[in-house]
Parts: sequence; structure tokens; C-alpha cells
Amino acid sequence: MCRRLSSATLEVTQHSGAGPGAPEVEISEMKTVLIVLSVLGVAGLATGCSPSGEQTITMKNAEPQSASTSAPPVRPKITRTDAEWRTLLSPEQYRVLRKAGTERPFGAAYEEFKSQGSGTYVCAGCGALLFSSKEKFDSHCGWPSFYDPANATNVVLHEDRTLGMVRVEVTCAQCGGHLGHVFKGEGFDTPTDQRYCINHASLKFVPDEKPKAAQP
Repeated sequence: MCRRLSSATLEVTQHSGAGPGAPEVEISEMKTVLIVLSVLGVAGLATGCSPSGEQTITMKNAEPQSASTSAPPVRPKITRTDAEWRTLLSPEQYRVLRKAGTERPFGAAYEEFKSQGSGTYVCAGCGALLFSSKEKFDSHCGWPSFYDPANATNVVLHEDRTLGMVRVEVTCAQCGGHLGHVFKGEGFDTPTDQRYCINHASLKFVPDEKPKAAQP
């Protein structure tokens, strides 16, 4: 579309060099055409056309099935000062939860996550229930993965436009801590076809209680 507009604009511009004796009506009509073409050209750029005529592609990962990312921001119920968070969290937990950092994939924490049995995963910052081992699966991505939250009310989704792409950020509804991102449509054989890619540092594992042995 950009190339067609550029060619049409050039053609009209070449015919607009009429001399002083040209009728005023014709000149006025050509000015109108130029204005219309300019407006269409701006509209083309706004919808993804670059000045060179090449389409601009924005990297975008799939959004989750439910939970709208356009909803008004949710204010965390637990608020602390930055100094308090630094005292309560380890340096890595602080970097991930409070500064939206990302831990290295396939590290010792990931191996620990894979070896953990049945239980629940709570927020390392406030203890809110987030995920459980029932929704846990191995996506081979290097980070803990879940196909759904254990308690959706404690998980908030936000549009994230950092790093030159559009993603869906996952945060804790109770303290606002950064957890990771959620992706959809990657083809995993799970009930939701979603992958909550979560930093291990933002989670605390709580194993299920083992049933007590019967008294003799």
C-alpha cells in the first residue's frame, strides 16, 4: 500500500507544475488530491507500513484464554517500603519480585523445582497461594511452568511491552511482586494450552502434609 501511495503522489506532483496560466480550478483539485493522498499515507504508516514500503512486524506472544490485560491496574493489598522488601527478601528474590528481573534458565533452582513432589507454590514475598503441583508440567524451557494458577484471584495479568515485544506479565495480586509471563498457543498437551513461565525465586514450595500413620 505504501508503494502505491508513493507512486500516485509522485504522478500528481509531476502534473502539478502547470504554469501561471493554468486554470485555478485544476490547481485546486490537484491540491485536494495531494491532501487526500497524504492522509492515506499517514494512515498506512499507523497500521504497520514503513516509509520504505516494507511492513513493520511487531513480535507478539499469545495472550491467555481468560483474564483481560486491559482491565484497570489492581492495587496490591500488601505494601512495604523498598527498604523493608530488601530486608525481607534475599538479593535474588528482591531482584525478581521487586525489580521484575529474570533468573537464568536451567539452573540449580530449576532442577530443584523439577524434583519437588506434590504441594503448593506460594508467593515468596507475601505467602499468597499461586500455583500447585497439580498444574505443574515440564515445558523444557528452563523455568518452572504451570498451565493454570491454583488460585486465579491471587494472580494478575498485565500487558508488558519491554524488550521490543508484547507479552503478558504475571504478578501477585497481594503484594504486586513480579512472577514471570504467561504464553498461549504453543502446542503443549495441557488442558489450557497455556504456559505460565514463572521465576523460581518468586515462589516458595509448601509440600503436602503426609498422612499420619495409624496408631497401633
